Amino acid sequence: MTTLSRSTIRRLQQLPQAASVWEGDRRSLTLMDDGSVSLDEEERGDCILWVDGTDAAVRAMDMVMSDVGLEAMARSLLQAMEQPHGGGAAARPKKIVVSNREIQFFLRGVLQELDVVVEYVTELPLIDEIFRGLQASLISRMLRECQPYEGELQAIAHVLWNDAPWKLLDEEKIIAIELNYEEIETLYVSTLGMLGVEYGILMYRSVDSLKKFRQRVLSADKSPERLEEAFLQQDCLFLTFEQGSEQAMADVISTSSDRHPPKKLEPTFGNLHPLEGMRPFLHEEESVVALVALEALHRFVKQHRKKLTSGSFPSIKGRYRLDDPQDESAKLSVQVETLPDLAQELLEMTVISDLSDDLSNLPLDAESLSSPVLKDDLIPENSFFSLGAVPWDLLEMMRPSVKFHQPSTNDFPTKADGFPVILIQTSRPKAMVMIEELKAAGGLKAICFNPGEDPLIKENYDLGILQTCDGEFHLFGEFEEDDPTHIRARKKWEQRCKKTNGHCGLVIAMGLTGASRGNPQLKDMMGLFEVRSLTGEDLGLGSLQLISGY
Repeated sequence: MTTLSRSTIRRLQQLPQAASVWEGDRRSLTLMDDGSVSLDEEERGDCILWVDGTDAAVRAMDMVMSDVGLEAMARSLLQAMEQPHGGGAAARPKKIVVSNREIQFFLRGVLQELDVVVEYVTELPLIDEIFRGLQASLISRMLRECQPYEGELQAIAHVLWNDAPWKLLDEEKIIAIELNYEEIETLYVSTLGMLGVEYGILMYRSVDSLKKFRQRVLSADKSPERLEEAFLQQDCLFLTFEQGSEQAMADVISTSSDRHPPKKLEPTFGNLHPLEGMRPFLHEEESVVALVALEALHRFVKQHRKKLTSGSFPSIKGRYRLDDPQDESAKLSVQVETLPDLAQELLEMTVISDLSDDLSNLPLDAESLSSPVLKDDLIPENSFFSLGAVPWDLLEMMRPSVKFHQPSTNDFPTKADGFPVILIQTSRPKAMVMIEELKAAGGLKAICFNPGEDPLIKENYDLGILQTCDGEFHLFGEFEEDDPTHIRARKKWEQRCKKTNGHCGLVIAMGLTGASRGNPQLKDMMGLFEVRSLTGEDLGLGSLQLISGY
């Protein structure tokens, strides 16, 4: 689960804690420009509402797409604390009540260091009343705060405009700035502007955030809504050069070789975070980090401009002694280096995405349409997986405690010695990605085993397959057909499934490299999907063959 940064936690801890109870919920509807509620299914989205139940005041109200994740609830809640609608005082609530278990457990994790109790209730009377009579316009958002270090930030922005690093680096050529300053170890810099459309500098707090953003953009299929959500999922500081008109844009293009920025071009600093959304200003800790990082980037580009102009992206390092913005007598040692291996990886992601788009447009013959494709990219690499069972009492504890639970659509008997499950154990971040991918596919539909063969080496296998609700088949394990250990495990699996009337489950757990490897505890369980166990005959797959070259 994505967590708040340390600086954000400290900032929120400094807010006064009001002795009040807030109600929060997310419901399906769409507000029109005139404040009315739309009933058109094609226009419908979700409305997130946070209300101070003690003062009967709306603290925050936001519209999001229906398939946006739980992070949107946290983003809206942070706005309710720091920038409440209607000009109310910034504050932390003593307690929050919600009517959704999944939201409750998610917010418990996000707010665990803020001394805020999150409880589940069956009814939210104040929010119920508001939604029933909701016709008023949305309250205008709080205006932009005063920017700390405004003068210094504007000065370094003008210097970087003159440097024009986007002339040397495309978005995939990443530069690492090792700071070890204000709890930030390294920022990963990507530039915007080589295409002459938008100019700016993105400073990611982690390589993982950078990669995930690139993957989300490539899979967004040019959908404006999904591109917007991908944008909001970034974790970075940013500097952009905004223009207020088409003429200003022409000024940018025509004066890009000048040593002074166009008069109409205004640098904008801000922050992006999955739980905070986009904020068009920086707080003090973020401002000093941005100042140091951008000064280091300026020194690096100035020193190595000729090497970067060559068209290649060689391995280059530089170390610089910079002034500490918070202490004039102190010096900081900052290392800057290019990351050619990461640049190559990002380039390959783009090439593969473009190739996939090209292949998707090719006509398919009848044979290819009738042959199922078994994907092998759902299970994280190097995961631990096994066939087994969980005790019934543990299953009852898991259902409300995991990050995501897909319950069974039917009741089933509990006569077996345990609930039959496939366990996939990996790292926490990879487990969350796998859960999100299953959710994006509409959930898990079935677990099955099906014969497979490699005709080249004449080997037969028992293939473990997950079928998602979008009709896709995903490989989770290959077992040699004559492996006695697997034969015993399969026999036990089938006996248990028979006693549960074909019901089984998929458990996704973290702790791959810890002491709980192969034996995860309740705290390690992150996802539980209760589905049906099917056979290859049920699905009509037949024996699957490995095709050379795929």
